[in-house]
Amino acid sequence: MTVSVALVQLDIEPVAVDTNLQRAAAAVETAAENGAELVVLPELFTIGFFEFDAYADSAVGLESPLVDRLRSIAVENGVGLVAGSFVEDLNASHTAGFDTPATEGYANTVTIFDADGSLEGVYRKRHLFGYESAEATLLVAGERETVVEFGELTLGISVCYDLRFPELYRSMIDSGVDTIIVPSAWPYPRTEHWETLGRARAIENLAYVLTANGVGTFGDSQLCGRSTIYDPWGTTLAGAGDDETIVTAELDPDRVAAIRADFPSLRDRRL
Repeated sequence: MTVSVALVQLDIEPVAVDTNLQRAAAAVETAAENGAELVVLPELFTIGFFEFDAYADSAVGLESPLVDRLRSIAVENGVGLVAGSFVEDLNASHTAGFDTPATEGYANTVTIFDADGSLEGVYRKRHLFGYESAEATLLVAGERETVVEFGELTLGISVCYDLRFPELYRSMIDSGVDTIIVPSAWPYPRTEHWETLGRARAIENLAYVLTANGVGTFGDSQLCGRSTIYDPWGTTLAGAGDDETIVTAELDPDRVAAIRADFPSLRDRRL
C-alpha cells in the first residue's frame, strides 16, 4: 500500500508568524484535498532561518499556542504533519515536563503530529550551522535521533545542515528507517550541494528522501527551493523549482524492501 506525501515549498515572509502560519495552513489544506496523507513544512517557516535577531523573541515551548496551531492543522486536514521547525524555548518545555537537551537556551525543533493530533515525535537539529550563520551560537544542539512510525513507513527526521553528515543517516537506517525527511532552509549559493546531498543520502541508504525547502529572501540570503522527493535509487520522483508550490509523490514501503533485498549494499557494510 502506498502513502501519498506532499512537501510544502512555502514563500516565507520574514518574521511574519501569523501570515506564514495562515499560508502554511492553506497549503496543507490544498495538499490534503489532493489526497496527501503526510505533509512536510520547511525549516523555521514562521520567521525565516536567517532572521537571527528574531530567534529569542519567537521562541516558545512545546506547550504553546504555536504548537497547538500546528496540531490543529494536522487534525483539521486529517493528515500526518512534519511541521517544519520553530525556535523552541527549552526552559519552557522543560518546565512543562518535556525531556530537553538543556534546561536553558533555544533549539531548532521539529514536531511530528499524527492525523488525530497526537505528538508522535520531537526532533532537535543536531548539527547547527556556523558558516556565515549565527545558529551555532544562538541555539543548543539536539542529542537524539527521532524515528517515527507513520502507517507502513518508518520516518527518520533531520533538518537542513544535518544533510551533510552521513553518519546520522546510517544510524537511522540501523533503527529501521525507510523514509528520511529533511525540512530545510537551504540558500542559493549551494544549490548543487542541496541536490547532490539529497540524492546521495537516498542512494547510500536505499531509502526515500524528502527534502522540503522554502523560498524567500532574507537580507543577503535567498532560499533556493528545489524541494525534491527521491526514491531509494536516487531517482527524482517529483521536484520543484524556486517558486512557492507543493511537491507530491506516492511512496511504497515495499519498494524499499525489494531494492534492499535485490541490491544488498547495506548488508555489505564494514563500518
